[in-house]
Amino acid sequence: METRHALVRPPSSRLGEGLVTHIERSEVDADLARRQWEEYVDALRQHGWTTHEVAAADELPDAVFVEDTMVVYGDLAVISRPGAEERRAETAAAEDAVRARGYRIARIEAPGTLDGGDVLKHDGRVWVGVGGRTNDAGVEQLRAHLAPFGAEVIGVLVSKVLHLKTAVTALPDGTVVGHRPLVDDPAVWAGNFLDVPEESGAHVVLLDAGTVLMASSAPRSSALFEGRGLQVVTVDISEFEKMEGCVTCLSVRLRGAPAR
Repeated sequence: METRHALVRPPSSRLGEGLVTHIERSEVDADLARRQWEEYVDALRQHGWTTHEVAAADELPDAVFVEDTMVVYGDLAVISRPGAEERRAETAAAEDAVRARGYRIARIEAPGTLDGGDVLKHDGRVWVGVGGRTNDAGVEQLRAHLAPFGAEVIGVLVSKVLHLKTAVTALPDGTVVGHRPLVDDPAVWAGNFLDVPEESGAHVVLLDAGTVLMASSAPRSSALFEGRGLQVVTVDISEFEKMEGCVTCLSVRLRGAPAR
């Protein structure tokens, strides 16, 4: 049976001071954000995931978006080098947490930059968004790190949103879902792309082979997925959406964790 673990990191009281790039800044309720984060973590736990907290860092407003700190593939955790210099201090504690789970460590080095939120993995393919926080050098380094696994690493243009996984994610069967106005080139997934009616409908976390977690702000997309036979679990993450966050970036999912 597959083991399912997830790294999560409590939100900073300064969340509202974090970076925004493609949307206008709006006021964030830090107390509500904390409650929403707890409900998100509870949803993972209720569906069979064991969560591990990365040490809180109130001085790092964006640290709750822990997915950006690494890319995990097999028993390897590739520690990122965030494209925004302000976020580079987030990686140290995240590295400690994933190392404690028994993962081998590799790193993206200068001049490469890479955010974990730019990386979508499914069935041996790894799509990496390029053009925002991740550069070509970062993609090449990731390709080299994952070559021993036989992974196919594919660079994908991202210009309309912060990260690739702000634009697209994948359903359990491999169907790539995205809100077409925010996807630079749906033809990358020709014949396997599903247009969803809401921006946040493009963001799903795979809880198991038949269940996805998504934001409650996308009810039409939720209904679309249920119509395809999926169970849908929804959480309210409105305060994180104000900071260009989504359900994927609030955790690092560790499937088959090799703790030893």
